[in-house]
Amino acid sequence: MKTPPSSRMELLDNDTVAAWVFLTPALILLTLFIIWPIAYLFYLSFTAGSFTSKGTYWVGLKNYWRLLLNPDFWQVIGNTLYFTLATLIPSLVIPLGLAVLLNRSIALRGILRSAYFLPSIISLVAAGLGFRWLFQNTGPVNAFLDFLGIPVIPWLGDAFWAMPVLIVMSIWKQLGFNMVVFLAGLQAIPPSRYEAADLDGANAWQQFWYITLPGLRPTVIFATITTAIFTLRSFEQVYVMTGGGPLNSTNLLVYYIYQEAFAQFDFGYAAAGATVLLAMTLVLVYLQLRTWGEE
Repeated sequence: MKTPPSSRMELLDNDTVAAWVFLTPALILLTLFIIWPIAYLFYLSFTAGSFTSKGTYWVGLKNYWRLLLNPDFWQVIGNTLYFTLATLIPSLVIPLGLAVLLNRSIALRGILRSAYFLPSIISLVAAGLGFRWLFQNTGPVNAFLDFLGIPVIPWLGDAFWAMPVLIVMSIWKQLGFNMVVFLAGLQAIPPSRYEAADLDGANAWQQFWYITLPGLRPTVIFATITTAIFTLRSFEQVYVMTGGGPLNSTNLLVYYIYQEAFAQFDFGYAAAGATVLLAMTLVLVYLQLRTWGEE
């Protein structure tokens, strides 16, 4: 028996039913492309084998135990944390300072904004190739050092200096995007607050600390989380510039997972590493929300 038209209209008028009707397409896409891949990754981390006719088989926590006992994995974790923290802080502080400066009426403000934003539209592969050329043994950086009478440095071939080069490249790449984000946040702060602070005799530092930073709280949360995710998922710059070397000193977690999955074909072990990466990302985002978020 068909539902009368009036009953169908009453059904659609129900707020809960209407909400589910509009949410269903998005939920289907979310399940297919996010929830299901994460669930399958978690399942895969408890298996071994390959995607051949032999298939995979259940090994329980063996892959996670291998991670815990593998010194290379702990070196990679240390590299990833070092890279993330050393990239995250300058990638917030420098763009914030530039945004505050370029939010004022200064000469060539539009040109400077465009110039600082340009790195963010360059692909990571192109940027990596450019920095590899700059810091190669006979590159412009060493040529400049030689001109100054300073001994040249094998930047990408030295276990100490290779990681700082990756960090500088990543900061440069993220600078323009975060600057634009902070500019948008600054322009959302009412000018009347600064005018009132001027009347009260507040200096520039006091205005920044008590007006600008509190007004930028949501913007800082967004920039911190997006930058942290950008650094944790870094792969291209390692692949193009160092290949994880020298001596595993620049091997980050995503590149390590790639090596285990597509060079060693150890998909279960790689899935366990990817699960650890997911957990690290969630913990880092949680800590950032606790630090910058509202009570």
